This record gives sequence, C-alpha cells and structure tokens, in this order.
Amino acid sequence: MARGRAFWAVYFSKFNAVGLRKFFPKPLYRMFQSTPRKHQAASIISLDCKEGKHRFFHSFLLLQEQSTSVVTMVEENLRIHTFTEIPSPEIFSSQIEPKNVPAVFKGCIKNWKAFSKWNPSDGGLIYLQERVGSVAVEAMLSRSAPVFYGDIRSHERVPLSFSTFIRYCLGLLKNRDGRRDDFLESQKHSLVVSDTEQTDLHFGEAPQQFYLAQVPILNFEKNEHMQLECLGEDIQTPVPLETKSLSSVNLWMNSMKARSSTHYDPHHNLLCIVSGCKEVTLWPPSATPYLYPLPLYGEASNHSSVTLEEPDLSLYPRATCLSDFSQKVVLHAGDALFIPEGWFHQVDSEVLTIAVNFWWRSMTISGMLEHMDAYYLRRILKRLTDKEMNKMLHFPSSSMDKTMTCTTSRPNNAYRDHVHQGISTNCGDRSSKDELKSKVMLQDLEPCASQSLSELILLVHNRLNPSKLTESTDNSSAGENDETNKRKEDSCSTSGDPVANLILTLHPLGIHSVFLAMANHFPRTLEALVLHALTPVGSEILTRKFEEMDQLISGDDQNQFYQIFYGVFDDQSAAMDVLLNGKELFARQAFENVLGQYLGNNPDGPKQQTK
Repeated sequence: MARGRAFWAVYFSKFNAVGLRKFFPKPLYRMFQSTPRKHQAASIISLDCKEGKHRFFHSFLLLQEQSTSVVTMVEENLRIHTFTEIPSPEIFSSQIEPKNVPAVFKGCIKNWKAFSKWNPSDGGLIYLQERVGSVAVEAMLSRSAPVFYGDIRSHERVPLSFSTFIRYCLGLLKNRDGRRDDFLESQKHSLVVSDTEQTDLHFGEAPQQFYLAQVPILNFEKNEHMQLECLGEDIQTPVPLETKSLSSVNLWMNSMKARSSTHYDPHHNLLCIVSGCKEVTLWPPSATPYLYPLPLYGEASNHSSVTLEEPDLSLYPRATCLSDFSQKVVLHAGDALFIPEGWFHQVDSEVLTIAVNFWWRSMTISGMLEHMDAYYLRRILKRLTDKEMNKMLHFPSSSMDKTMTCTTSRPNNAYRDHVHQGISTNCGDRSSKDELKSKVMLQDLEPCASQSLSELILLVHNRLNPSKLTESTDNSSAGENDETNKRKEDSCSTSGDPVANLILTLHPLGIHSVFLAMANHFPRTLEALVLHALTPVGSEILTRKFEEMDQLISGDDQNQFYQIFYGVFDDQSAAMDVLLNGKELFARQAFENVLGQYLGNNPDGPKQQTK
C-alpha cells in the first residue's frame, strides 16, 4: 500500500519537490532532483533496481512527459492567429476555414459606409435614428444585466422602438462624464414619460437591461422583410466571405457595458466591429467537459451552465481548468473575428458598441448526409468514449497512441538484462510451453519482477480474506442503494485499487514474466486474481498490458503465453468472460461520463440553476 501511495503522490505532484521528499530517502531524492527532467523516469527505474523499495512505472512517467509536449503542440494548433492583410475568398476557404480555428482580421470592414456613418462619437446615432426611425425591434431584456444569459428562463425577448433605444444612447453619450447612477435614474423616468408607446414601458425596469442582440438585417433562409433591412445598404459582404452562401446578417448594439453568457453557435460566424470594442474569450469544442453544457434536450443546449464570474466549484469542479483552455482577443472598430462553429465564446462589450455578424453553414455540416447521422453519431461517441477511457486511466489518447507504442517497443536498461535472460523475442530458441515455463522460475526473476509478484499475491489474498469480505458485506448492507453508484464509479477508478495500480506500474515484459511465474507456482492465486480480485478498471489495464506485451514478443511466444495463462482455469471461457465483462463495465462508465460531460446528460449531477 505504501508503494501505491508513493506512485500516486509522484504522479499528482508532477515532480513537485514536496511530493517527492515524502517518499524518497534523502540521498535518492537528491540524485533524482539533480537529474535532467527528460531522464528522470529512467532514474526512477535505476533506483528501482538498486534499492527495490521505491518503484514506479517508467513508461507511464515517460508518457506523461511526452503527453505534456503533445498537449502543447495541440494548443499551438488551436492558437488564434491575427491577419493584418485581409485574405482572399480562396485563401480563407482553403487555408483558414478548414482548420476550424478562430482568426482575427484587422481592419477588415474599414471600407464599409457603416464604419464612418454609424460612429456614435461622430453623429452616428442621429444617422441611425433617421435611417431606421421608430421601427419596433426585438430586444433582449435581462434581469441580470450587464450579463445577458442565453437561457430563455433568464431573459425575455420584448418589442422596443428603435428610436427609443437610440434616444437613450444619445442621452448616455451626452452624460458619459456625469454620474452614472443619476443618469440611469433620470433616463428611466424621462423615457417612460416622454414616450407613450406600450413597448417603452419596459424601460420602467431599468434602461441598461436592454440589449439589441441578434436583430436581423438580412436573412437569406427566410423570404421575408427584416426590421433593419435598410441598414444593409451601409454594409457589404466581407472579402473572405464573398463566395459563401450566407444564412443571415444581424445587428448587435448595446448602450451600457454588456456580457453574453458562454455559448457556441451551430454556424460559422464572422463578428465585425463597427464601433466600440469587444473582448471575446474562446474555448475549443474539446474543452466542452470543463464548461458543463446545458442538457442537449433543453432550450439552451448550446450554453454553458457555469457562471464564469463566480463559478461554484463545488458543483462544477472541472471548471477550475477553464483558464487553461481559453484564449482572449480584443476587437476594435474595423476588426473582424472568425468564430468557427462549436467554439464556446463569451463576449464583453464596451459602452456604445455596435457590431454586425455573418452566419453561414460550414462545409462539414453541409456535407453530412442525413441518412448517415446515426453512423456519425456512433462513430463520434465511440471516439469520445475511447478518449475518456484513456483519461480515466491517465493514459495518452489519439495522437499519443503511436507514441505509447514506440515507447514500449524499446525496453529500457532496467529490463534489458531481464530480456536477455530468457524473455528474448527471438522465437528460434523455444519449441514448447514447458520450456517457456522453465525459463521463468522464481529464482530467475529480476528483483523488480519478484517484488511485484510477492505484492500481487499478498494483495489477492488480502482481497479474498473471508473475514474482510464478511465485514465489508455487513457494513454495506445498510444504505446499499445510496452507495451503488459510488461503488460503481470507484470500481472504474484506479484510486484506491492497489491491484489495478500494481498492474499499471508493471512493464509489459514484467507482466509476461510475473504472470508466467504465477501460473507456474501459484496457479490458484492467479485464478483468484482474475475471477475475484480484478475490478473493471483492473480488467481494462490488464488487457491493455497484454496488448503492449504482444508487440514486444514473437507470435509463438504469444501463443505459448496465453496457453499457459488460460490453462490455469478449470473453465477458460469463464476467465475470458470475466475479463470481457470487466472491460465492458469500464467502457460503460466512460460512455456515461461522455454523455454527462459533452451532452449535459447527467441526472445525478448539478441541476440547472435559474440565473
């Protein structure tokens, strides 16, 4: 058990000095500390073979090092780029859009008529009032201003005279240097008294609670007149989008400072700043689990349930990692930001900011055939489940799989002698499983493998101790229903599972020698290990180790190994069923995690809160 605690302390401290001092004797700690980081894992193995006390999984630590570099590479691939020259439609469509990574285009719309005519500091509000008049538009009314939540429970869509909103903005412009509270109070009363339109009575709540959000200027999917269609004459399709089939063009205008809640859009988006300033915080779709999306079946399924100002980490513990995945960009008048579909974003707008956005369907979505939806769904869920399984095991995923193969295919010095002493991959030296068994006698085991074998035998015997089983049963009989889910999750976690942790720390060739020795000298213990001591996570780890081992030994050795391994069991099919059932239970837990993290489908998790 001490060994397991040491292993996890090192892992979670990530080479933190405090964590290492707790478990390394001083001379060994100094030796480790003076070793270059890239060689620290090999040093641990060296210490392992010399001392036989503090043993850690070398390839796991190496992979942790490599995984860090890969994550850095991925972040670089997702980094937002700024273009000072406006890309042509061809370059945008072939080099920028397909990457599905945000991009900033400086000065993209400075040639618009709106850029000069709509500027509030240069008579732009009067111009807009004359152009649009008293047309009723749909405004967002928020009780939580300046934050405007997309959840329909947290805001209302109300009709509002455009000229009334402009008059309020004009008053704000004139009193920008005055006292804000006095100004808001005076505007609230003056607007209610000066205008008898029913819509303006909404200002009795508070003027700053209104936001002209997503007011249509043009809609190419609906053949109907838009309220602000007259403003279309002052804008033009940005150069990068000239060849796109646009879905809609919308106006976004706020008087006071405003913040949108974190959400993603189902279309590609080009956000163009006509006047003012916006700060946009973005997260890639891969950060979805940390944003706790609202349930897919809800009305606001594209919104995060986390309040970023003061997140409740007791309800949303993964939100602590949000800053690790976020990127911020500041957009000034004339700039444009490409926000790909699926990218979560939160927008902070300065006082009197006006923007226009363009939405269009991505080629990915446009090219998806409806009759293939079920297949795409299963493929994507399978890929996410596989990644979640790797994460649960602290294993690398996707692009790291090949790295793991390359790492384990070259045994390090700690195991090189062991390989030459009879676990060689040269298949010409063996002709029978009896000869293979004789190669792995107890006295021939390396100290590392011998200690692992002893610990594994002790763990199995402790796990199957009748008195402990009885005590566990008695203690768990009361409140069994309440603890069912927790036990299920615990059985799929390496935390508190010494058997799984020990198997995890073994090199694949160590697995080979330890299990052959166990089959030869302790067959009933091996049988008890597989049939009774393996949890779902233990089954997953063991079978993965077998797969890694298969890459390091010959085909003949593989066949002989599995003949000996399964030959221990009176019912070989029962042993196979236990392993497969355990793997499926582990995969099911990973699948349920995916549903909760990516689809918001988690009935036992935090409930949706009213903002």
